[in-house]
Amino acid sequence: MRILPLALACLTLPALAVEPALRPSAQLLFKQPEMLRAGSCVRYEEGGAGWVATDPVYYLKGEVLASEVQTRHLGLCPVVPGKNIEQYSRDEFNRHARAFPCVSQAAAERDEQIGVVRLRVTDWETPYAVRAANAGRLYRGMFVDRKLEKGMEIELEADLLSVCER
Repeated sequence: MRILPLALACLTLPALAVEPALRPSAQLLFKQPEMLRAGSCVRYEEGGAGWVATDPVYYLKGEVLASEVQTRHLGLCPVVPGKNIEQYSRDEFNRHARAFPCVSQAAAERDEQIGVVRLRVTDWETPYAVRAANAGRLYRGMFVDRKLEKGMEIELEADLLSVCER
């Protein structure tokens, strides 16, 4: 009689493994679809760290064109031997940002469902200080390795965005 529950558990495990896991960005699209409907104003922010003296907040603002859940294969994150991400050059950081979302060398590659938002850029403020070169996707008028222009379209994970303040 003990074998029956064990056999059923073994048979259901392969069925569960087939469905890709939901990342927080995909869960957000299911929980708050009204936040990311076409035409909504959204904002991507970087910076603002610190308790007393906070870093400036840099941003990219845009209009949502579409949002959807996609299954993506998460490959290994590119690594520069002997450096952690804070020591990367801008080119090394951009290579990492283009591969994101990705998995560390210790984790297995896998498929996951992510919530992707396509937006049209309307406004931005980017850092110019050299120390910001490996701190985020925004740097010297660029989004990763693309020059920012009004009306250009980019894709971001939904959980990286917030609703614009009116």
